[in-house]
Amino acid sequence: MASLVGSPWMRMRVVPEVAPSILRRSSFLFRKSFSVSCSMEAPPKKLEGEVRVRFAPSPTGNLHVGGARTALFNYLFAKSKGGKFVLRIEDTDLERSTKQSEEALLQDLTWLGLHWDEGPGVGGDYGPYWQSERNSLYKQYAEKLLQSGHVYRCFCSNEELEKMKEIAKLKQLPPVYTGKWASATDEEVQEELEKGTPYTYRFRVPKEGSLKIYDLIRDEFVMKVSWNLDTLGDFVIMRSNGQPVYNFCVTVDDATMAISHVIRAEEHLPNTLRQALLYKALGFAMPTFAHVSLILAPDRSKLSKRHGATSVGQFKEMGFLPQAMVNYLALLGWGDGTENEFFTLESLVEKFSIDRVNKGGAIFDSTKLRWMNGQHLRSLPSEELNKLVGEHWKSSGILTVSDGPYVEEAVALLKDGIDLITDSDKALSNLLSYPLWATLTSPEGRHVLEDKLSEVSASLLAAYDSGELLRALEEGPAGWQRWVKSFGKTLKRKGKSLFMPLRVLLTGKLHGPDMGASVLLLHRAGSYGIVAPQVGFVTLEDRLKMLREVEWEALNKDESLLESAAPASN
Repeated sequence: MASLVGSPWMRMRVVPEVAPSILRRSSFLFRKSFSVSCSMEAPPKKLEGEVRVRFAPSPTGNLHVGGARTALFNYLFAKSKGGKFVLRIEDTDLERSTKQSEEALLQDLTWLGLHWDEGPGVGGDYGPYWQSERNSLYKQYAEKLLQSGHVYRCFCSNEELEKMKEIAKLKQLPPVYTGKWASATDEEVQEELEKGTPYTYRFRVPKEGSLKIYDLIRDEFVMKVSWNLDTLGDFVIMRSNGQPVYNFCVTVDDATMAISHVIRAEEHLPNTLRQALLYKALGFAMPTFAHVSLILAPDRSKLSKRHGATSVGQFKEMGFLPQAMVNYLALLGWGDGTENEFFTLESLVEKFSIDRVNKGGAIFDSTKLRWMNGQHLRSLPSEELNKLVGEHWKSSGILTVSDGPYVEEAVALLKDGIDLITDSDKALSNLLSYPLWATLTSPEGRHVLEDKLSEVSASLLAAYDSGELLRALEEGPAGWQRWVKSFGKTLKRKGKSLFMPLRVLLTGKLHGPDMGASVLLLHRAGSYGIVAPQVGFVTLEDRLKMLREVEWEALNKDESLLESAAPASN
Protein backbone atom coordinates (compact mmCIF):
# COMPACT_ATOMS: atom_id res chain seq x y z
CA MET A 1 0.00 0.00 0.00
CA ALA A 2 1.34 3.37 -0.96
CA SER A 3 0.44 6.72 0.61
CA LEU A 4 0.40 10.11 -1.06
CA VAL A 5 0.29 13.11 1.23
CA GLY A 6 -1.23 16.35 0.01
CA SER A 7 -2.13 19.29 2.25
CA PRO A 8 -1.38 18.85 6.00
CA TRP A 9 -5.05 18.13 6.69
CA MET A 10 -5.87 15.78 3.86
CA ARG A 11 -4.55 12.41 2.83
CA MET A 12 -5.18 10.30 -0.20
CA ARG A 13 -4.57 6.59 -0.07
CA VAL A 14 -3.90 4.88 -3.35
CA VAL A 15 -4.61 1.17 -3.34
CA PRO A 16 -3.42 -0.84 -6.37
CA GLU A 17 -5.84 -3.38 -7.74
CA VAL A 18 -5.16 -6.30 -9.99
CA ALA A 19 -5.84 -5.41 -13.61
CA PRO A 20 -5.86 -7.86 -16.48
CA SER A 21 -2.63 -7.71 -18.45
CA ILE A 22 -4.54 -7.11 -21.66
CA LEU A 23 -5.67 -3.75 -20.31
CA ARG A 24 -2.21 -2.51 -19.47
CA ARG A 25 -1.55 -1.46 -23.04
CA SER A 26 -3.17 1.86 -22.10
CA SER A 27 -1.55 4.01 -19.40
CA PHE A 28 -4.99 5.56 -18.85
CA LEU A 29 -6.48 2.20 -18.04
CA PHE A 30 -3.74 1.44 -15.59
CA ARG A 31 -4.36 4.64 -13.69
CA LYS A 32 -8.06 4.01 -13.76
CA SER A 33 -7.57 0.81 -11.84
CA PHE A 34 -6.76 2.67 -8.62
CA SER A 35 -9.28 3.50 -5.94
CA VAL A 36 -8.78 6.73 -4.02
CA SER A 37 -10.15 7.78 -0.69
CA CYS A 38 -9.78 11.31 0.57
CA SER A 39 -10.49 12.10 4.17
CA MET A 40 -9.84 15.06 6.41
CA GLU A 41 -8.40 13.97 9.73
CA ALA A 42 -8.41 17.36 11.47
CA PRO A 43 -9.57 20.93 10.82
CA PRO A 44 -7.12 22.82 8.61
CA LYS A 45 -4.41 24.70 10.40
CA LYS A 46 -4.05 28.38 9.71
CA LEU A 47 -1.77 28.89 6.75
CA GLU A 48 1.55 30.42 7.58
CA GLY A 49 2.38 33.71 6.00
CA GLU A 50 0.18 36.42 4.53
CA VAL A 51 -3.59 36.22 4.46
CA ARG A 52 -4.75 36.61 0.87
CA VAL A 53 -8.42 36.66 -0.10
CA ARG A 54 -10.14 37.38 -3.39
CA PHE A 55 -13.41 38.68 -4.73
CA ALA A 56 -13.98 37.21 -8.18
CA PRO A 57 -17.14 38.55 -9.83
CA SER A 58 -18.32 37.92 -13.38
CA PRO A 59 -18.95 41.12 -15.40
CA THR A 60 -22.29 39.90 -16.70
CA GLY A 61 -24.60 42.34 -14.91
CA ASN A 62 -24.91 44.71 -11.99
CA LEU A 63 -23.20 44.15 -8.63
CA HIS A 64 -25.88 42.50 -6.47
CA VAL A 65 -25.99 43.37 -2.78
CA GLY A 66 -25.15 39.73 -2.06
CA GLY A 67 -21.97 40.03 -4.10
CA ALA A 68 -21.18 43.35 -2.44
CA ARG A 69 -21.50 41.74 1.00
CA THR A 70 -19.19 38.91 -0.06
CA ALA A 71 -16.66 41.48 -1.25
CA LEU A 72 -17.05 43.38 2.03
CA PHE A 73 -16.49 40.29 4.20
CA ASN A 74 -13.39 39.41 2.17
CA TYR A 75 -12.12 42.98 2.51
CA LEU A 76 -12.77 43.11 6.27
CA PHE A 77 -11.17 39.73 6.87
CA ALA A 78 -8.05 40.67 4.92
CA LYS A 79 -7.65 44.10 6.51
CA SER A 80 -8.32 42.78 10.03
CA LYS A 81 -5.50 40.27 9.50
CA GLY A 82 -3.10 42.67 7.82
CA GLY A 83 -3.54 40.74 4.57
CA LYS A 84 -4.32 41.46 0.92
CA PHE A 85 -7.67 41.89 -0.81
CA VAL A 86 -7.43 40.73 -4.43
CA LEU A 87 -9.93 41.54 -7.19
CA ARG A 88 -10.10 39.03 -10.04
CA ILE A 89 -12.48 39.39 -12.99
CA GLU A 90 -13.99 36.08 -14.09
CA ASP A 91 -14.83 36.98 -17.68
CA THR A 92 -14.56 33.60 -19.39
CA ASP A 93 -18.28 33.73 -20.27
CA LEU A 94 -17.51 35.55 -23.50
CA GLU A 95 -21.14 35.82 -24.61
CA ARG A 96 -22.45 37.49 -21.44
CA SER A 97 -19.41 39.42 -20.17
CA THR A 98 -19.31 43.09 -21.12
CA LYS A 99 -16.87 45.91 -20.60
CA GLN A 100 -19.74 48.10 -19.44
CA SER A 101 -20.63 45.68 -16.63
CA GLU A 102 -16.98 45.43 -15.65
CA GLU A 103 -16.59 49.20 -15.43
CA ALA A 104 -19.82 49.51 -13.41
CA LEU A 105 -18.61 46.79 -11.06
CA LEU A 106 -15.29 48.55 -10.46
CA GLN A 107 -17.09 51.86 -9.89
CA ASP A 108 -19.49 50.28 -7.39
CA LEU A 109 -16.67 48.69 -5.37
CA THR A 110 -14.77 51.97 -5.39
CA TRP A 111 -17.91 53.85 -4.32
CA LEU A 112 -18.29 51.47 -1.37
CA GLY A 113 -14.68 52.17 -0.39
CA LEU A 114 -13.56 48.57 -0.97
CA HIS A 115 -10.22 49.38 -2.57
CA TRP A 116 -8.35 46.29 -3.74
CA ASP A 117 -4.64 45.72 -3.16
CA GLU A 118 -4.18 43.75 -6.38
CA GLY A 119 -6.26 43.63 -9.52
CA PRO A 120 -7.47 45.80 -12.40
CA GLY A 121 -5.92 49.23 -12.44
CA VAL A 122 -3.59 48.30 -9.58
CA GLY A 123 -1.59 45.37 -10.84
CA GLY A 124 0.33 42.98 -8.63
CA ASP A 125 2.69 40.02 -8.66
CA TYR A 126 0.02 37.41 -9.43
CA GLY A 127 -1.56 38.79 -12.59
CA PRO A 128 -3.14 38.85 -15.05
CA TYR A 129 -6.27 39.56 -13.04
CA TRP A 130 -8.72 38.82 -15.86
CA GLN A 131 -9.45 35.16 -16.50
CA SER A 132 -9.68 35.85 -20.22
CA GLU A 133 -5.97 36.70 -20.14
CA ARG A 134 -4.98 33.53 -18.28
CA ASN A 135 -5.95 30.94 -20.92
CA SER A 136 -2.36 29.87 -21.52
CA LEU A 137 -2.05 29.09 -17.81
CA TYR A 138 -5.20 26.95 -17.82
CA LYS A 139 -3.98 25.04 -20.88
CA GLN A 140 -0.63 24.48 -19.20
CA TYR A 141 -2.25 22.91 -16.14
CA ALA A 142 -4.73 20.96 -18.26
CA GLU A 143 -1.81 19.43 -20.15
CA LYS A 144 -0.13 18.64 -16.84
CA LEU A 145 -3.23 16.73 -15.74
CA LEU A 146 -3.38 14.99 -19.10
CA GLN A 147 0.21 13.82 -18.79
CA SER A 148 -0.34 12.61 -15.23
CA GLY A 149 -3.44 10.66 -16.26
CA HIS A 150 -5.87 12.69 -14.12
CA VAL A 151 -7.48 13.98 -17.32
CA TYR A 152 -8.33 12.31 -20.63
CA ARG A 153 -9.59 13.49 -23.98
CA CYS A 154 -13.28 12.90 -24.59
CA PHE A 155 -14.43 12.82 -28.22
CA CYS A 156 -18.12 12.24 -27.50
CA SER A 157 -20.51 14.30 -29.60
CA ASN A 158 -23.33 16.33 -28.11
CA GLU A 159 -25.76 13.74 -29.43
CA GLU A 160 -23.95 10.95 -27.60
CA LEU A 161 -23.91 12.90 -24.36
CA GLU A 162 -27.62 13.66 -24.62
CA LYS A 163 -28.34 9.98 -25.18
CA MET A 164 -26.40 9.14 -21.99
CA LYS A 165 -28.52 11.63 -20.05
CA GLU A 166 -31.74 10.16 -21.43
CA ILE A 167 -30.73 6.62 -20.51
CA ALA A 168 -29.73 7.71 -17.00
CA LYS A 169 -33.06 9.51 -16.61
CA LEU A 170 -35.00 6.40 -17.66
CA LYS A 171 -33.05 4.32 -15.16
CA GLN A 172 -33.52 7.04 -12.51
CA LEU A 173 -29.76 7.39 -12.14
CA PRO A 174 -27.59 10.54 -11.81
CA PRO A 175 -26.54 11.87 -15.23
CA VAL A 176 -22.90 10.76 -14.96
CA TYR A 177 -20.56 10.23 -17.88
CA THR A 178 -20.52 6.62 -19.10
CA GLY A 179 -18.74 7.05 -22.43
CA LYS A 180 -15.92 4.91 -23.72
CA TRP A 181 -13.19 7.54 -23.72
CA ALA A 182 -12.40 7.03 -20.05
CA SER A 183 -10.98 3.63 -21.00
CA ALA A 184 -9.90 4.27 -24.58
CA THR A 185 -6.55 3.00 -25.80
CA ASP A 186 -3.77 5.29 -27.00
CA GLU A 187 -4.41 4.04 -30.55
CA GLU A 188 -8.11 4.99 -30.39
CA VAL A 189 -7.27 8.46 -29.12
CA GLN A 190 -4.61 9.00 -31.79
CA GLU A 191 -7.05 7.96 -34.51
CA GLU A 192 -9.56 10.64 -33.48
CA LEU A 193 -6.82 13.25 -33.20
CA GLU A 194 -5.70 12.52 -36.75
CA LYS A 195 -9.29 12.91 -37.97
CA GLY A 196 -9.53 16.31 -36.23
CA THR A 197 -12.46 15.30 -34.07
CA PRO A 198 -13.28 17.97 -31.47
CA TYR A 199 -12.68 16.90 -27.88
CA THR A 200 -13.03 18.08 -24.32
CA TYR A 201 -10.78 17.38 -21.35
CA ARG A 202 -12.51 15.28 -18.69
CA PHE A 203 -11.21 14.90 -15.17
CA ARG A 204 -10.87 11.28 -14.15
CA VAL A 205 -12.76 11.06 -10.86
CA PRO A 206 -11.33 8.39 -8.54
CA LYS A 207 -13.32 5.17 -8.59
CA GLU A 208 -14.41 5.72 -5.02
CA GLY A 209 -13.55 7.99 -2.14
CA SER A 210 -14.66 10.34 0.58
CA LEU A 211 -13.99 13.94 1.40
CA LYS A 212 -14.58 16.36 4.25
CA ILE A 213 -14.44 20.13 3.97
CA TYR A 214 -14.06 22.29 7.05
CA ASP A 215 -15.81 25.69 7.06
CA LEU A 216 -14.64 28.63 9.16
CA ILE A 217 -18.05 30.25 9.49
CA ARG A 218 -19.85 27.11 10.53
CA ASP A 219 -16.82 25.91 12.54
CA GLU A 220 -17.55 22.38 11.39
CA PHE A 221 -17.16 19.97 8.53
CA VAL A 222 -19.73 21.25 6.06
CA MET A 223 -19.14 18.58 3.48
CA LYS A 224 -18.81 14.91 4.24
CA VAL A 225 -19.07 13.23 0.87
CA SER A 226 -18.58 9.66 -0.21
CA TRP A 227 -18.89 8.78 -3.86
CA ASN A 228 -18.43 6.07 -6.42
CA LEU A 229 -18.51 5.98 -10.18
CA ASP A 230 -22.31 5.74 -10.14
CA THR A 231 -22.82 9.03 -8.28
CA LEU A 232 -19.97 11.33 -9.39
CA GLY A 233 -19.01 11.06 -13.01
CA ASP A 234 -15.93 12.34 -14.80
CA PHE A 235 -16.42 16.05 -15.42
CA VAL A 236 -15.22 18.43 -18.12
CA ILE A 237 -12.49 20.93 -17.27
CA MET A 238 -11.81 22.25 -20.81
CA ARG A 239 -14.44 22.65 -23.50
CA SER A 240 -13.89 21.66 -27.12
CA ASN A 241 -13.43 25.34 -28.05
CA GLY A 242 -10.46 25.56 -25.70
CA GLN A 243 -12.33 27.51 -23.02
CA PRO A 244 -11.81 26.31 -19.43
CA VAL A 245 -14.74 25.40 -17.19
CA TYR A 246 -15.49 27.43 -14.04
CA ASN A 247 -14.33 24.90 -11.42
CA PHE A 248 -11.00 24.39 -13.19
CA CYS A 249 -10.37 28.14 -13.63
CA VAL A 250 -11.14 28.91 -10.01
CA THR A 251 -8.88 26.15 -8.68
CA VAL A 252 -5.94 27.17 -10.86
CA ASP A 253 -6.45 30.89 -10.16
CA ASP A 254 -6.79 30.56 -6.39
CA ALA A 255 -3.76 28.29 -6.17
CA THR A 256 -1.47 30.31 -8.45
CA MET A 257 -2.52 33.56 -6.79
CA ALA A 258 -1.66 32.10 -3.37
CA ILE A 259 -5.17 32.64 -2.02
CA SER A 260 -5.19 31.49 1.59
CA HIS A 261 -8.90 31.83 2.37
CA VAL A 262 -11.88 31.47 0.04
CA ILE A 263 -14.85 33.42 1.46
CA ARG A 264 -17.86 33.05 -0.81
CA ALA A 265 -21.62 32.49 -0.91
CA GLU A 266 -22.95 29.16 0.30
CA GLU A 267 -24.42 28.50 -3.14
CA HIS A 268 -20.85 27.58 -4.15
CA LEU A 269 -20.76 24.66 -1.73
CA PRO A 270 -21.64 22.11 -4.45
CA ASN A 271 -18.56 23.22 -6.41
CA THR A 272 -16.23 22.44 -3.54
CA LEU A 273 -16.00 18.68 -4.15
CA ARG A 274 -14.81 19.01 -7.74
CA GLN A 275 -12.41 21.81 -6.78
CA ALA A 276 -10.98 19.71 -3.95
CA LEU A 277 -10.27 16.86 -6.37
CA LEU A 278 -8.56 19.28 -8.74
CA TYR A 279 -6.45 20.76 -5.93
CA LYS A 280 -5.24 17.31 -5.02
CA ALA A 281 -4.56 16.20 -8.57
CA LEU A 282 -2.53 19.36 -9.26
CA GLY A 283 -0.61 19.05 -6.00
CA PHE A 284 -1.86 22.37 -4.65
CA ALA A 285 -2.46 23.10 -0.99
CA MET A 286 -6.15 23.55 -0.22
CA PRO A 287 -7.23 27.04 0.95
CA THR A 288 -9.44 27.48 4.00
CA PHE A 289 -13.10 27.83 3.06
CA ALA A 290 -15.82 30.03 4.56
CA HIS A 291 -19.28 29.95 2.99
CA VAL A 292 -21.55 32.91 3.71
CA SER A 293 -25.30 32.37 3.96
CA LEU A 294 -27.65 33.90 1.41
CA ILE A 295 -29.39 37.26 1.72
CA LEU A 296 -33.12 36.64 1.87
CA ALA A 297 -36.19 38.73 1.04
CA PRO A 298 -38.78 39.45 3.77
CA ASP A 299 -40.70 36.35 2.61
CA ARG A 300 -37.50 34.33 3.21
CA SER A 301 -37.07 33.57 -0.49
CA LYS A 302 -33.82 34.42 -2.23
CA LEU A 303 -33.57 38.18 -2.74
CA SER A 304 -34.28 39.01 -6.39
CA LYS A 305 -35.41 41.85 -8.65
CA ARG A 306 -39.07 41.11 -7.91
CA HIS A 307 -38.44 42.38 -4.36
CA GLY A 308 -37.31 45.80 -5.58
CA ALA A 309 -33.82 47.30 -5.82
CA THR A 310 -31.10 44.66 -5.41
CA SER A 311 -27.98 46.16 -7.00
CA VAL A 312 -25.49 48.56 -5.49
CA GLY A 313 -25.89 50.92 -8.45
CA GLN A 314 -29.64 51.18 -7.87
CA PHE A 315 -29.21 52.12 -4.23
CA LYS A 316 -26.58 54.68 -5.20
CA GLU A 317 -29.01 56.30 -7.67
CA MET A 318 -31.72 56.34 -4.98
CA GLY A 319 -29.53 58.56 -2.81
CA PHE A 320 -28.06 56.08 -0.34
CA LEU A 321 -24.64 56.82 1.10
CA PRO A 322 -21.79 54.32 0.64
CA GLN A 323 -21.10 54.47 4.39
CA ALA A 324 -24.66 53.35 5.11
CA MET A 325 -24.57 50.56 2.52
CA VAL A 326 -21.32 49.19 3.97
CA ASN A 327 -22.66 49.42 7.53
CA TYR A 328 -25.94 47.70 6.65
CA LEU A 329 -24.37 44.96 4.52
CA ALA A 330 -21.95 44.13 7.34
CA LEU A 331 -24.86 43.63 9.72
CA LEU A 332 -26.54 41.19 7.33
CA GLY A 333 -25.10 38.17 9.06
CA TRP A 334 -22.51 39.72 11.38
CA GLY A 335 -22.43 41.61 14.66
CA ASP A 336 -19.76 42.53 17.19
CA GLY A 337 -21.66 41.01 20.12
CA THR A 338 -22.93 44.35 21.45
CA GLU A 339 -26.07 46.40 20.87
CA ASN A 340 -24.12 48.80 18.65
CA GLU A 341 -25.31 49.00 15.05
CA PHE A 342 -23.43 52.07 13.84
CA PHE A 343 -20.09 51.32 12.21
CA THR A 344 -17.75 53.08 9.85
CA LEU A 345 -15.60 51.03 7.47
CA GLU A 346 -12.61 51.68 9.71
CA SER A 347 -14.40 50.49 12.85
CA LEU A 348 -15.63 47.41 10.98
CA VAL A 349 -12.06 46.48 10.14
CA GLU A 350 -11.17 46.85 13.81
CA LYS A 351 -14.14 44.80 15.07
CA PHE A 352 -14.60 42.18 12.35
CA SER A 353 -14.15 38.52 13.14
CA ILE A 354 -15.12 35.70 10.79
CA ASP A 355 -16.31 33.53 13.67
CA ARG A 356 -19.08 36.06 14.40
CA VAL A 357 -20.60 35.66 10.95
CA ASN A 358 -23.96 33.89 11.31
CA LYS A 359 -24.73 30.57 9.68
CA GLY A 360 -28.37 31.41 8.90
CA GLY A 361 -29.73 33.57 6.12
CA ALA A 362 -30.12 37.31 6.73
CA ILE A 363 -33.30 39.21 5.87
CA PHE A 364 -32.86 42.31 3.73
CA ASP A 365 -34.96 45.07 5.30
CA SER A 366 -35.15 48.20 3.14
CA THR A 367 -36.78 50.15 5.98
CA LYS A 368 -33.82 49.40 8.24
CA LEU A 369 -31.42 50.40 5.47
CA ARG A 370 -33.23 53.73 5.06
CA TRP A 371 -33.06 54.36 8.81
CA MET A 372 -29.36 53.54 8.85
CA ASN A 373 -28.74 55.89 5.95
CA GLY A 374 -30.36 58.66 7.99
CA GLN A 375 -28.01 57.92 10.89
CA HIS A 376 -24.96 58.20 8.65
CA LEU A 377 -26.33 61.25 6.87
CA ARG A 378 -26.77 63.14 10.12
CA SER A 379 -23.32 62.07 11.34
CA LEU A 380 -21.59 63.74 8.40
CA PRO A 381 -19.60 66.93 9.12
CA SER A 382 -21.86 69.97 8.68
CA GLU A 383 -19.89 71.21 5.67
CA GLU A 384 -20.28 67.91 3.85
CA LEU A 385 -23.97 67.55 4.66
CA ASN A 386 -24.67 71.15 3.62
CA LYS A 387 -22.88 70.58 0.34
CA LEU A 388 -24.77 67.36 -0.46
CA VAL A 389 -28.20 68.75 0.36
CA GLY A 390 -27.57 72.22 -1.07
CA GLU A 391 -26.41 70.84 -4.41
CA HIS A 392 -29.43 68.56 -4.51
CA TRP A 393 -31.84 71.43 -3.80
CA LYS A 394 -30.35 73.43 -6.63
CA SER A 395 -30.23 70.55 -9.12
CA SER A 396 -33.83 69.58 -8.33
CA GLY A 397 -34.97 73.15 -9.04
CA ILE A 398 -36.14 74.23 -5.59
CA LEU A 399 -33.43 76.82 -4.86
CA THR A 400 -31.36 78.98 -7.16
CA VAL A 401 -28.27 78.62 -4.92
CA SER A 402 -26.48 75.57 -3.50
CA ASP A 403 -24.68 77.12 -0.54
CA GLY A 404 -24.74 80.04 1.83
CA PRO A 405 -26.38 80.91 5.18
CA TYR A 406 -29.89 79.97 4.06
CA VAL A 407 -28.87 76.46 2.98
CA GLU A 408 -26.92 75.94 6.20
CA GLU A 409 -29.84 77.02 8.41
CA ALA A 410 -32.39 75.03 6.40
CA VAL A 411 -30.28 71.86 6.61
CA ALA A 412 -29.79 72.31 10.35
CA LEU A 413 -33.57 72.67 10.81
CA LEU A 414 -34.72 69.86 8.51
CA LYS A 415 -32.01 67.18 8.77
CA ASP A 416 -33.79 65.15 11.45
CA GLY A 417 -36.55 64.41 8.95
CA ILE A 418 -34.17 63.41 6.15
CA ASP A 419 -33.06 59.78 5.76
CA LEU A 420 -32.16 60.05 2.07
CA ILE A 421 -30.82 63.06 0.23
CA THR A 422 -33.91 62.89 -1.96
CA ASP A 423 -36.08 63.32 1.16
CA SER A 424 -34.73 66.86 1.45
CA ASP A 425 -36.88 67.94 -1.51
CA LYS A 426 -40.09 67.11 0.30
CA ALA A 427 -38.81 68.55 3.58
CA LEU A 428 -37.96 71.95 2.08
CA SER A 429 -41.03 72.06 -0.18
CA ASN A 430 -43.19 71.34 2.84
CA LEU A 431 -41.52 74.17 4.77
CA LEU A 432 -42.11 76.61 1.93
CA SER A 433 -45.74 75.61 1.35
CA TYR A 434 -48.73 77.40 2.91
CA PRO A 435 -51.75 75.04 3.06
CA LEU A 436 -53.76 77.36 5.32
CA TRP A 437 -57.18 76.53 3.94
CA ALA A 438 -56.71 72.77 4.08
CA THR A 439 -55.50 73.06 7.66
CA LEU A 440 -58.36 75.24 8.88
CA THR A 441 -60.99 72.96 7.37
CA SER A 442 -59.46 69.81 8.86
CA PRO A 443 -61.00 68.34 12.05
CA GLU A 444 -57.91 69.21 14.08
CA GLY A 445 -57.64 72.68 12.54
CA ARG A 446 -61.25 73.38 13.43
CA HIS A 447 -60.34 73.33 17.11
CA VAL A 448 -57.68 76.00 16.55
CA LEU A 449 -60.13 78.08 14.54
CA GLU A 450 -62.66 77.99 17.33
CA ASP A 451 -60.04 79.16 19.87
CA LYS A 452 -60.48 82.80 18.76
CA LEU A 453 -57.96 82.43 15.93
CA SER A 454 -59.37 85.60 14.35
CA GLU A 455 -58.24 87.65 17.39
CA VAL A 456 -54.70 86.25 17.17
CA SER A 457 -54.70 87.00 13.43
CA ALA A 458 -55.76 90.62 14.02
CA SER A 459 -52.97 91.13 16.60
CA LEU A 460 -50.43 89.50 14.29
CA LEU A 461 -51.39 91.82 11.43
CA ALA A 462 -51.10 94.80 13.76
CA ALA A 463 -47.59 93.71 14.77
CA TYR A 464 -46.66 93.40 11.12
CA ASP A 465 -48.13 96.76 10.17
CA SER A 466 -46.25 98.50 12.97
CA GLY A 467 -42.96 96.98 11.80
CA GLU A 468 -42.58 95.25 15.15
CA LEU A 469 -42.66 91.71 13.68
CA LEU A 470 -40.24 92.47 10.85
CA ARG A 471 -37.73 94.11 13.21
CA ALA A 472 -37.85 91.04 15.42
CA LEU A 473 -37.24 88.76 12.46
CA GLU A 474 -34.31 90.87 11.28
CA GLU A 475 -32.70 90.43 14.72
CA GLY A 476 -32.75 86.65 14.32
CA PRO A 477 -33.61 84.00 16.94
CA ALA A 478 -33.14 86.28 19.94
CA GLY A 479 -35.37 88.98 18.44
CA TRP A 480 -38.07 86.42 17.58
CA GLN A 481 -38.09 84.98 21.10
CA ARG A 482 -38.46 88.44 22.68
CA TRP A 483 -41.30 89.31 20.32
CA VAL A 484 -43.19 86.03 20.94
CA LYS A 485 -42.92 86.52 24.69
CA SER A 486 -44.23 90.08 24.44
CA PHE A 487 -46.95 89.05 21.99
CA GLY A 488 -48.13 86.33 24.36
CA LYS A 489 -48.36 88.72 27.27
CA THR A 490 -50.45 91.13 25.20
CA LEU A 491 -52.90 88.35 24.29
CA LYS A 492 -52.63 86.70 27.73
CA ARG A 493 -51.69 83.44 26.03
CA LYS A 494 -48.81 81.05 26.51
CA GLY A 495 -47.74 77.56 25.66
CA LYS A 496 -49.88 75.69 23.14
CA SER A 497 -52.64 78.33 23.16
CA LEU A 498 -50.07 80.83 21.88
CA PHE A 499 -47.82 78.73 19.65
CA MET A 500 -50.45 76.67 17.85
CA PRO A 501 -52.40 79.63 16.40
CA LEU A 502 -49.15 81.40 15.48
CA ARG A 503 -47.89 78.27 13.70
CA VAL A 504 -51.13 77.91 11.75
CA LEU A 505 -51.23 81.59 10.74
CA LEU A 506 -47.57 81.87 9.70
CA THR A 507 -46.80 78.39 8.33
CA GLY A 508 -50.28 77.19 7.41
CA LYS A 509 -49.66 73.91 9.27
CA LEU A 510 -50.47 72.31 12.60
CA HIS A 511 -47.16 70.51 12.95
CA GLY A 512 -43.58 70.87 11.80
CA PRO A 513 -40.03 71.67 12.87
CA ASP A 514 -39.23 74.44 15.34
CA MET A 515 -41.63 77.28 14.64
CA GLY A 516 -39.22 80.13 15.31
CA ALA A 517 -36.55 78.71 13.01
CA SER A 518 -39.20 77.95 10.37
CA VAL A 519 -40.58 81.50 10.38
CA LEU A 520 -37.08 82.97 10.21
CA LEU A 521 -36.30 80.80 7.16
CA LEU A 522 -39.56 81.85 5.51
CA HIS A 523 -38.67 85.48 6.08
CA ARG A 524 -35.16 85.04 4.68
CA ALA A 525 -36.36 83.04 1.68
CA GLY A 526 -38.51 85.99 0.72
CA SER A 527 -35.77 88.54 1.45
CA TYR A 528 -32.99 86.69 -0.41
CA GLY A 529 -35.12 85.73 -3.40
CA ILE A 530 -33.43 82.33 -3.67
CA VAL A 531 -36.51 80.12 -4.11
CA ALA A 532 -37.06 79.10 -7.73
CA PRO A 533 -40.23 80.67 -9.25
CA GLN A 534 -41.75 77.31 -10.22
CA VAL A 535 -41.92 76.19 -6.60
CA GLY A 536 -44.89 78.49 -5.94
CA PHE A 537 -43.46 79.81 -2.68
CA VAL A 538 -45.82 82.11 -0.74
CA THR A 539 -43.71 84.78 0.98
CA LEU A 540 -44.37 85.90 4.54
CA GLU A 541 -45.69 89.20 3.21
CA ASP A 542 -48.16 87.44 0.92
CA ARG A 543 -49.28 85.14 3.74
CA LEU A 544 -50.23 88.15 5.85
CA LYS A 545 -52.08 89.65 2.91
CA MET A 546 -54.09 86.45 2.64
CA LEU A 547 -54.95 86.63 6.35
CA ARG A 548 -56.45 90.09 5.80
CA GLU A 549 -58.86 88.62 3.25
CA VAL A 550 -60.18 85.86 5.48
CA GLU A 551 -63.78 86.41 6.55
CA TRP A 552 -63.43 84.90 10.00
CA GLU A 553 -67.01 85.41 11.09
CA ALA A 554 -68.39 83.67 8.04
CA LEU A 555 -65.76 80.98 8.34
CA ASN A 556 -66.73 80.22 11.92
CA LYS A 557 -70.36 79.92 10.90
CA ASP A 558 -69.93 77.99 7.66
CA GLU A 559 -66.65 76.28 6.82
CA SER A 560 -67.85 75.60 3.27
CA LEU A 561 -66.96 79.20 2.43
CA LEU A 562 -63.34 78.48 3.16
CA GLU A 563 -63.42 75.20 1.32
CA SER A 564 -64.64 76.97 -1.83
CA ALA A 565 -61.77 79.43 -1.51
CA ALA A 566 -59.17 76.71 -1.12
CA PRO A 567 -58.09 76.46 -4.78
CA ALA A 568 -57.27 80.16 -4.85
CA SER A 569 -54.75 79.71 -2.05
CA ASN A 570 -52.69 77.02 -3.74
